[in-house]
Amino acid sequence: MEEIRAPMQSQVVQCLVRPGESVRRDQVLLVLEAMKMEHELRAPADATIAACLAAEGDQVETGQVLIRLEQGRLAPPPLPPVTQAAAVPVPARADLERLLARRAGTLDAARPEAMARRHAAGMRSARENVADLCDEGSFIEYGALAVAAQSRRRSEAELIAQTPADGMVTGIGSVDACLWGEAASRTVVMAYDATVLAGTQGARNHQKTDRLLGIALSRRLPVVLFAEGGGGRPGDTDMPIVAGLHVPTFAAMARLSGQVPLVGVAAGRCFAGNAALLGCCDVIIATANSNIGLGGPAMIEGGGLGVFRPEEVGPSDVQSASGVIDVLVADEAAAVKVTRQYLGYFRGRLAGGQAPDARMLRDVVPENRVRSYDSRRAMEGLADTGSLLMLRSGFGIGIHTALGRIDGRPVGLMASNPEHLGGAIDAPAADKAARFLQLCDAHGLPVVSLVDTPGFMVGPDSEARAHVRHASRLFVVAAALRVPMFTVVLRKGYGLGAMGMAAGGFHATSFTIAWPSAEFGAMGLEGAVRLGYRKELEALPEGPVRQARFDALLRQHVEGGSAERMAACLEIDAVIDPAETRDWLLRGLQACPDPSALASRRFVDPW
Repeated sequence: MEEIRAPMQSQVVQCLVRPGESVRRDQVLLVLEAMKMEHELRAPADATIAACLAAEGDQVETGQVLIRLEQGRLAPPPLPPVTQAAAVPVPARADLERLLARRAGTLDAARPEAMARRHAAGMRSARENVADLCDEGSFIEYGALAVAAQSRRRSEAELIAQTPADGMVTGIGSVDACLWGEAASRTVVMAYDATVLAGTQGARNHQKTDRLLGIALSRRLPVVLFAEGGGGRPGDTDMPIVAGLHVPTFAAMARLSGQVPLVGVAAGRCFAGNAALLGCCDVIIATANSNIGLGGPAMIEGGGLGVFRPEEVGPSDVQSASGVIDVLVADEAAAVKVTRQYLGYFRGRLAGGQAPDARMLRDVVPENRVRSYDSRRAMEGLADTGSLLMLRSGFGIGIHTALGRIDGRPVGLMASNPEHLGGAIDAPAADKAARFLQLCDAHGLPVVSLVDTPGFMVGPDSEARAHVRHASRLFVVAAALRVPMFTVVLRKGYGLGAMGMAAGGFHATSFTIAWPSAEFGAMGLEGAVRLGYRKELEALPEGPVRQARFDALLRQHVEGGSAERMAACLEIDAVIDPAETRDWLLRGLQACPDPSALASRRFVDPW
């Protein structure tokens, strides 16, 4: 005899068996109710009901005997053969059917007209961009069922149909987990949907953004923001606000600067609040058809500043030259590809980087000491083949900046550009280099600096642009670097500009080495001769005699400032064969600290 007892103080709401009735294992015998919850009591085995000691409506105590069973009185029937025809489909529950229908309504397929317009414009949907970026099946979406906060103006059906996800797709997915592993590849992704209320920032998509930014900060996850659309949405009526200037979204985005990699992707029109969030990012990748501005046409006109078409406000060519755009690409597919590449530099080391032919470095610098050349060839000769990603190529062109890998290890590279102002560092180039150093320092990337500069740009025009302040940013930022810098002087290493390219001085770096083509001086050697020997030269008749004396003095200064003399006086650490440069860098990188051991930088300057 076996007894079924009450597991808790409760009330019998159903008694489903009678004495003498045969029951099977797991059959429901009684239903009890306690604290507004119903609990089923089931048969522990095939048996016969010997006695029912409780009836519907009875109050029972914990441990009270409710049913007595006699076992072994019922033989189990033979199991029927399992065939395909015997399989009976389980009917879908009504609540599940409602959920599946609701979720389907958030997808692109539920809005074919909007998607047709989008594709006709040569652009992809927010969900298509997210799907392209994240590994298949890895994206988990937060807030998919949100709709615009406009229930006082529109019906629920209309909001569900026309404002899916409140115009923003947010969630967490893996990006290239095959390379970095599942945990290391997790990335917060947020994509404004320009097909929903013009990509404006609604009350609920602000809430979604804040939720994901909080997760990114607490779990130290990179963030990718697809920014397209306008600013605040005045049509949301469900929230009792006046101006909405208390929302934490912008501060939350800015707070991530220096803590995790921030990638902004702009396609189409990106104005106002979208642009403000975009500008907080470490890097901005933008398509050729993008327009980026803190105010769109409506705001410009409202301010009495004229009437403009959206295409006239912050077009991509203007914003590339201004320094807003870091990487300019053809379309959204290219933008996603670059995003994947950029994120990879902050995931760690890759095995099997292919080294370029080191001998090509011997021919980068012309033998003619005043002939210009493309210093990007030196960057390509040091980095693993195909690993370079040039940043801010349209701005501050006096210095090239790039991310790359050396033997699979991510590094930052910057190089003087002799093809612009002879390599002189003007204000835009100084700003570009200083901000690049901050970016590398924030995320633990060692820096390789390739120097060929006559110094900082000088002259009344330059000084009128506050060059003193811009130039000094190089010294101040470099003095706070926690990552090592390795300096290679390719040719001209003159004056303060050369020191700025070397973290503030040739002994401020992990090492400073030079190629045989290098020459050094406190200022440009031609200028040093003209100033230091002015009286002597002016005493000679103008023409071949004076020029011959000038050339002789210049040769003396070139020889006196040679790389070998600098190394002999211990002002630099070594003079090397250019083909040995990568080997030097590899040895230096082996002694670098693990980036994870570095404390987070306070922030990366948006400019």
